[in-house]
Amino acid sequence: MVSKEDVAHIATIADIGVDESELELFTGQFNAILEYFGILDSVEGMGGATRSRSNVFRDDVVVPSLPHEEILKNSTDPEDGFIRAPRVI
Repeated sequence: MVSKEDVAHIATIADIGVDESELELFTGQFNAILEYFGILDSVEGMGGATRSRSNVFRDDVVVPSLPHEEILKNSTDPEDGFIRAPRVI
């Protein structure tokens, strides 16, 4: 069972603003979720996967890229052989 102090601590760690008035509600919801997981833990499975597993990734295909000079032609303001991008702050 989770206490109000536990919920307040989790909210602090997660940087979520939880008012004192909301602690009771969130504590009840948190405990209901944990009770549901307890129910799921008690359900017996069917003994493993029923489907075979296979690799769904394709093999890499190496293809030549565009020449460096042609790539820089698409840039409006290249700098020292690189594409200049706007500063993001």
